[in-house]
Amino acid sequence: MSIWRKSSYSATGSECVEVGHGVGIRDSKAPATHLPVSEQAWAAFLHLVKVP
Repeated sequence: MSIWRKSSYSATGSECVEVGHGVGIRDSKAPATHLPVSEQAWAAFLHLVKVP
């Protein structure tokens, strides 16, 4: 069982993207499916989107 987290910017929690450690990302409206993402790909994504 994975623990899924959502952004603190998703106030209502009904329409957000969730992240599962070691699993990937998913849409909160369709939690049965997810997109697998490697640790390297996730780290690269975070590096690109972080605001300095």
